[in-house]
Amino acid sequence: MSFKQQLKEGLIVGDGAMGTLLYQRGSQSCFEELNLSDPEQITSVHQEYIAAGADVIQTNTYAANSIKLDRYNLGAYVKEINEAAVAAAKQAGDVYVAATIGGVATMHQEKTPLEERVASLKEQTDVLLETDVDGFLLETFYDFEELKQILIYLRERTDKAIIAQATLGDIGVLHTGMHLQEALELLENLGADVAGINCRMGPYHMLQSLEEISLLSHATISVYPNASLPNVRDGRFSYQSNPTYFGDMTKGLVEEGATLIGGCCGTTPDHIREIKKAIKEHQLKPVKEKRTRRPVKSDVIRPEEPFFPKLTEIKDEMSVIVELDPPKALSGVPEFMKGAKALTEAGVNAVTLADNSLASSRIDNLALGSKIKDEGARPLLHIACRDRNIIGLQSHLLGMHELGVRDILAITGDPAKVGDFPGATSVYDMSSMDLIRLIKQLNEGQSFSGKDLGANTNFTVGAAFNANARRLEREVQRLEKKIEAGADYFMSQPVYSSERIEEIAEATKHLSVPVYIGIMPLVSSRNAEFLHHEVPGIKLTDEVREQMREVAGDREASEKVGIDMAKQLVDTAMIHFSTIYLITPFLRYNITETLTKHIREHEKTIAGTRG
Repeated sequence: MSFKQQLKEGLIVGDGAMGTLLYQRGSQSCFEELNLSDPEQITSVHQEYIAAGADVIQTNTYAANSIKLDRYNLGAYVKEINEAAVAAAKQAGDVYVAATIGGVATMHQEKTPLEERVASLKEQTDVLLETDVDGFLLETFYDFEELKQILIYLRERTDKAIIAQATLGDIGVLHTGMHLQEALELLENLGADVAGINCRMGPYHMLQSLEEISLLSHATISVYPNASLPNVRDGRFSYQSNPTYFGDMTKGLVEEGATLIGGCCGTTPDHIREIKKAIKEHQLKPVKEKRTRRPVKSDVIRPEEPFFPKLTEIKDEMSVIVELDPPKALSGVPEFMKGAKALTEAGVNAVTLADNSLASSRIDNLALGSKIKDEGARPLLHIACRDRNIIGLQSHLLGMHELGVRDILAITGDPAKVGDFPGATSVYDMSSMDLIRLIKQLNEGQSFSGKDLGANTNFTVGAAFNANARRLEREVQRLEKKIEAGADYFMSQPVYSSERIEEIAEATKHLSVPVYIGIMPLVSSRNAEFLHHEVPGIKLTDEVREQMREVAGDREASEKVGIDMAKQLVDTAMIHFSTIYLITPFLRYNITETLTKHIREHEKTIAGTRG
């Protein structure tokens, strides 16, 4: 009987993990390379699974695509590694052999463009299509679009059986929020003979997910759970040794529609043996109908309207935001609060608080943002990806929402090694682009994992703009990508040249979102030299630096020159933009207070000259 026919007619037992088993046995490098250097070990693992009762084994090719092999300088050996894997599997015994193709993207937002990932998978697919396998198994695809494209490509080129398995973000949903039922039906319609799920979850959560779906019209359903949630000890991953439990869960998985059951990360031949044993002992057969337990969808709670209009919707006036850095010491909080109040009274639309800028530890900006909000100021918080993993970022954002803080600047953040805690590590689970997408996903009421939050957040999100980039046109192209990701506005690095402001105006005039031009008054010659030489993204003209040198050592004169230069830049910016971002130096808010008042006094006159 052909593998394709067998998949339609009875229960089939798959094999278990290859990579984690090899890892537990001491392999530390590229598991797929062993197809060439130690094929006997790979064949031996296959034989262990066959002896345990597997009806179908999958080739050791999960990560045998050029992108993943390149990590080991093996990208040029795609053909040899995949062909050797098939040979090792065929050598193992008289069972069905499925050629495995694994997803490239992870749950993190993938940096490699989709078209490059798909091209790499197509290259691997072309090699496997030339081998004598019984079918194909697509597994561990976090990016559903990646899975769809390779399924379409494969279906157009073969009549052999195709098993297409997505990976869940949470119970019953993909990472994008797509419900499992919709995903499986799409895979069925694209030509999958078997549609299912694998990896990330153990049998308990996968059973819960299957309880939420109906049987498919033509395709059957597969499930390959992990052995358990992973544990980490001394830097090594491990899984609970629970083969008997795995066998106990088999009956429930079959009753919820699974006809192909195997194992993913952490599973061993013992797990497969228990699956086979449970099928025989309970005389399990594929179910023809089932009752579906649909999750109760919570009514989407629309948040109350923010007490300020969105920054992007401010009309009939200049929109001015002023940065006031949280202090490093507790003794600085009273002065900070006075500054936020003075700036608000001067007419700023929002007070923006950096998130440990230059990787220097400061008082938490959410705590201070909440305090100034209670005093009538509008906080706009920077969020750096450096200090929080994905869990922390989402938790932080939801906490902001509950406190009524709705304006965000998403930034990647300066690396920890540049700050005052050089032993600290940077997290960088996400980039600023990823964070923008996450915030927009929360605005749709979906967790990062795809799960329903029960309410929509209501954030506006800004993105950083390096206005001093040497090639401005390339930086503007990055802004366009950030708009695609969901950026509502941009906040630029400080600019110290009227000519540069005019160049920016010309380069960004086609953008569909506002650009807040950054202006940071200088307070001394040393301050000017530090910014010019040591702060990434800031460059001062020789003329500006010379003006500050002429008053070096005189605090009052330096401040006056700095304010006068800033006023000139503000006047130029107001001709071309209706959005200005003032940056307060060293908590000297009297300076940005003066500039804010200058803007408010002259905005109607200068606005009349704006093109």
